[in-house]
Amino acid sequence: MLEYINGLFGTIVAFLWEYFLGFDVLFGAAGNVKLPFIIIVLGLGGLFFTIRFKFMNVRFFKHAIDVVRGKYDNPNDEGEISHFKALTSALSATVGLGNIAGVAVAIGMGGPGAVFWMWLVAFCGMAMKFSSCTLAQLYRRIKPDGSVLGGPMVYLEEGLKEKGLPNLGKFLAILFAFLCILASFGGGNMFQGNQMGQLIGESLYGSNPPAYFGPIIGIILAILVALVIIGGIKRIASLTSKMVPAMCLFYSVICLIIIFANFAAVPAMFANIFNEAFNSSAIWGGFLGVLVQGMKRAAFSNEAGLGSAAIAHAAAKTDEPVREGIVASLGPFIDTIIVCTMTALALLITNSHTIEGLQGVSMTAHAFGTLASWLPYALTICVIVFAYSTMISWSYYGEKSMEYLFGESAIPTYRIIYCILVALGPVLSIGNVLDFSDLMLLSMAFPNIIGMVILSQKVKDALEVYSIKLNQGIFKTFK
Repeated sequence: MLEYINGLFGTIVAFLWEYFLGFDVLFGAAGNVKLPFIIIVLGLGGLFFTIRFKFMNVRFFKHAIDVVRGKYDNPNDEGEISHFKALTSALSATVGLGNIAGVAVAIGMGGPGAVFWMWLVAFCGMAMKFSSCTLAQLYRRIKPDGSVLGGPMVYLEEGLKEKGLPNLGKFLAILFAFLCILASFGGGNMFQGNQMGQLIGESLYGSNPPAYFGPIIGIILAILVALVIIGGIKRIASLTSKMVPAMCLFYSVICLIIIFANFAAVPAMFANIFNEAFNSSAIWGGFLGVLVQGMKRAAFSNEAGLGSAAIAHAAAKTDEPVREGIVASLGPFIDTIIVCTMTALALLITNSHTIEGLQGVSMTAHAFGTLASWLPYALTICVIVFAYSTMISWSYYGEKSMEYLFGESAIPTYRIIYCILVALGPVLSIGNVLDFSDLMLLSMAFPNIIGMVILSQKVKDALEVYSIKLNQGIFKTFK
């Protein structure tokens, strides 16, 4: 039965890649290196917004930290959660298996050079995330009970209507909401459960866990997810505001211990990352292969340009939309430049990426095991927390997209489907799950980036006004 499910799922994913997102630009001497068009869109989009907003990711970095600390938190502002909780809710959806298994996949398939491209995508992604989360605040809908509906599906519809493009706006909004629901099922759900089940199984049974193990893990996980998502964004934010900072710190400390235990190898390791980013035995073709893996895994990890985090940031309490966008820009920095780099350095410094037969999270477990035999068990704890927090946050993204398309009455149905798919994640093969996750997540960028480019002048104007007020000391502080 499980083989049939995996086979059917793999066939569907292959069909979707070929006919839905199958526009590949071919490079290399034999035309055998595929660069998916969506990767070009993400790369150019990040560069466009970074330049358009005059490197706001550098100029407002310190201010973003001040806002997260609560310096400008006014408890009377409209919204559901604080700036800090909005950031941790968004981070809980991005700091997950993409940081552990996804980085390992990137290095395993693209080599050390993929890490450099992950850094670059994250840097430019800070401006994209700023744009989407500012727009989410500008166009959010606050309902009579104080709850919020916001995100790309709202600002695409409302913003493009203002630009005299109501039909295009409605089409892009519906497309985004549909893709977001599917992405919540893939990268936000099944991939997390798949890798969690794999690592727990290996920790308990070695390389051959019993056939019943995956379904049992899936059912337990589905119950735990259901207990939280029923409470909505406030319960999710309350949980993630405690879990995410603690686990990021715990995980990073372990990686740093591994790195400092092999500190003499660090300079050569960094040199190898930069060298491999631009140099390969296959020259142009190899370079593109490394670039694609780095960009795909970075997009999977920090979701910059995809618009998903804007749904959480729309719920933040603030009367300054730009302020929340600046807070959101910290997401790719924390997620990729800090947490993903910790994983990458631990893998490279222990040469775990060269071990034949290891893939995904197993590669990271091997790196941890080189320092102490008990550390893979610590990684298992991290994986469980990261995966669980990602699942509950992505359920909110899909839930809000479902609400936009079909109304609040559709939310219970979505939650039931979501929990069923949580249970299926551990029994599906990683290849099929990863391909489906990539497909859905990357597809979200199409409608979102098109809309953000059209609306970029509005964001630019708002940023300039905010910058003037900030420099003049107009904003009231509370801490």
